[in-house]
Formats: sequence, structure tokens, C-alpha cells
Amino acid sequence: MPNILIADDHDLVRDTIAAYLETVEDFKVQTAAHLDAALEVMRGLDSFDLLILDYHMPGMDGLNGLDRARKAFPATKVVLMSGVANREVANKAMENGANGFIPKSLTAASLVNAIKFVLSGERYVPFDFGT
Repeated sequence: MPNILIADDHDLVRDTIAAYLETVEDFKVQTAAHLDAALEVMRGLDSFDLLILDYHMPGMDGLNGLDRARKAFPATKVVLMSGVANREVANKAMENGANGFIPKSLTAASLVNAIKFVLSGERYVPFDFGT
């Protein structure tokens, strides 16, 4: 069962995605409200297969948060999620080692497919955000 951590500062977004993922797939999902909280959860007893970071939340400081997470937990796949980032941000995230970029405009089914794709070892960027 893959362990996923979702970090997003919007309670409704974070909790809804987590509840949905646990309902439709065999995922174990935990949540955090900002980057520092996510990194603290990751230092806990559980190991995580995937960390999903909201691009625009406290502690991220642009793509610096992505770099912090990758350096602290190099074995964990990291995906950037955003409702405001554009193609340039998505491309820079991928260049900086993100395993994927998920726009919040993605459908729920596509989100699950993107997560599965990344967990299988591939990199994910929607066609209209790709490099």
C-alpha cells in the first residue's frame, strides 16, 4: 500500500483529495498544512512513497521548497501541485527534479492516474504543461 503525504494550505483541498484517494485506491494518505509540517511528518515513523506539495503555500518560497524536500528525503518521489502555476513553473520544477506536476484543474480520475504513473517510476506532466 503506497504511503502518500499531501501538503496544501487549503484544508478543503487537502482533506478532499486525501479522502478521495483513500476511497478509490489502496493508498494510505496523510496530510500537512505547510512545508515545514510536511517535512516533520516525513521524519516520523512512516516512510513515504510520494510527497505532493502545493506550489503556493507557506514555506515553499517558489521552487526552494521542492529543493528542500528532495534534499531531505531523496528516496521519496515529489510532485508539485498548483492551481496558479504556468507552463514555465512546471518546466522549472521538472528541471529541478520533480517527479511530476499536477495542475489542480486535473480531473479526479486523472489525478489518480498521474499518481499511479509517478509511483511506477515515471515522470508526469500533463500535455498542455509539458516541456
